[in-house]
Amino acid sequence: MVSSKDVAKYAGVSQTTVSRVLNTPELVKPKTIEKVMKAIEELNYIPNDIARSLVQQKTGIITLISGPLHNPFFVDTTTAIVNYVNARGYKVNVYFGTEDNLNSIYNAVLETKADAIILSSMLYQDELFFKLEKRGIPFIMFNRKHQENRHFVEIDNVHAGYLAANHLLSLGHQSLCWIGGPHQMSTFYGRYQGFVQALKQHGIDDKTVPTFFTNTNKNEIERAFEELLKLDRRPTAICAATDAIAIEILNLCLERGFKVPSDFNVMGIDNVELSKHHSIALTTVGLTSEENLGFIAIEKLFEVMEKKSSCIRQTESVKLFPRNTTCKNELM
Repeated sequence: MVSSKDVAKYAGVSQTTVSRVLNTPELVKPKTIEKVMKAIEELNYIPNDIARSLVQQKTGIITLISGPLHNPFFVDTTTAIVNYVNARGYKVNVYFGTEDNLNSIYNAVLETKADAIILSSMLYQDELFFKLEKRGIPFIMFNRKHQENRHFVEIDNVHAGYLAANHLLSLGHQSLCWIGGPHQMSTFYGRYQGFVQALKQHGIDDKTVPTFFTNTNKNEIERAFEELLKLDRRPTAICAATDAIAIEILNLCLERGFKVPSDFNVMGIDNVELSKHHSIALTTVGLTSEENLGFIAIEKLFEVMEKKSSCIRQTESVKLFPRNTTCKNELM
């Protein structure tokens, strides 16, 4: 079996240099890296990850707790996170959380060794936050914030909700409704607060505006839409807390013969890749930079792992992306 000593001899470098190339390549000159990697390839050397992890007291693993894949936001962010982690030479353990399986996922994660954790499942008052801090493992939340106000990367959810509602109101839609998720999550709570701010600014009592709070799965969104259709005063515009909800509403409108935006304006928040597709062209609110929030968060997590930062508190600015699912109210 080929050893690192054989690689060092073949490449004409020390065994320590081979170790540095494999573990801390940023400290090695590019030409040396090229020479060592060529030797590894030609000798078909397979590093012993287990032995290396024991020496370094590292696993080479990042744990990701993502949201469900029926939400395209988590498709986008999971892809970005996994690609970034793999490019940094780490492996990823991915869990997809729902309301039904979160406790079992948390238990599995706490029992498994990893170098760091990135998660989007945290509730505003989640006890998991304190368990993670007690373990001393680097972790970061994305698209979520805990009441302790640290270890997070989020968008400005309050302003996002405000921009979404204000856009519809500015188009002359006085009859709005809100479809969002549970307020135990900072994302949904903040976006709804911004929605209410815009209503009040336009002289509308938020208590008169129909609001539906769902667990965001397809059946619950359909139930909310059916309730919406039964209202005596049917809204002309639907403000959804996420693009995932908005896209499902678009589908329900088409299934029932309604036209968007002539029968209903539909507004989302997140600006996921699917919303930009010309066949959907959803009006939404998203990151001003148009970067992927998962990518931003995983970069910040590595800063913590590398001791470049101790605690991340980052709120990204947002802007409106007007597309084809909203238009001026012709009845104004």
